[in-house]
Amino acid sequence: MKTNSNTYTVIYSAVMVVIVAFLLAFVSQALKSRQDANVALDIKKQILNSLNLRGLSDADAEAKYQEVVKQEETAGEGLTLYTCEIDGEPKYVVNVKGMGLWGAIYGYISINADKQTVYGAYFNHDSETAGLGAEIKDSQKWQELFQGKQIFKDGEVMLGVEKKVENPDFEVDAVTGATLTSNGVRDMLRDKKTGIGAYVELLKNK
Repeated sequence: MKTNSNTYTVIYSAVMVVIVAFLLAFVSQALKSRQDANVALDIKKQILNSLNLRGLSDADAEAKYQEVVKQEETAGEGLTLYTCEIDGEPKYVVNVKGMGLWGAIYGYISINADKQTVYGAYFNHDSETAGLGAEIKDSQKWQELFQGKQIFKDGEVMLGVEKKVENPDFEVDAVTGATLTSNGVRDMLRDKKTGIGAYVELLKNK
C-alpha cells in the first residue's frame, strides 16, 4: 500500500485511535482502585475538618477517622449521618448539598450532643470564583464562624448565612463579594431534602 495514499492515511489513523483508546482504558482501569481510595480518603478528611481535626497527613487522617467515627447511617440518596466521638462526647456529622453561583457546593456540619448547636463546619465547591465564592472552602476563619451557632428553632432549620446578620445566634456573615454563593450556602443548609432538614428524624432518635 502506498504510504502517501488517502487509504493508507485513513487506516493508519484508525489503527492509532484504537491503540490509544485501548491504552487509555487500560491505564484508567489500572488506576481506578487508587483513584477510588483517594476519593474516599478526601471525604474522610472533609468529615474530620468539620470536627475541627485539620491538617492531618493521609495516614493520620485514616487512623483518626477510624478512631472517631462510630457509625454511618443513610439519610437519603447521597446523604449520610455520621455518629462520632470526640474526647468522650458524641458528635453528629451531616453532609449537605446545594448549588452556588457556578456549580455544585457541598459540605459537612458537625453537631454537638445537644443536637442543637454547631460544633464545626467544612464547605467545598466545584467551580466558585477564586478569592470570592471559593472562600467557602479556602477560608478556615470563615468556616469557624459557624461554631456555636444554633441550628433549629421550633423544629425548623434557622442556621444560615446573611449579608446583614440580624440574628447572630443563628446567622453567619456572608462571604464578602460573594452574595450568590453565600445565598447558596444558606439555602443548602436549610433545604429539607438535601440539607440539615433531611436529618431531623434521625437526629431525634439519637
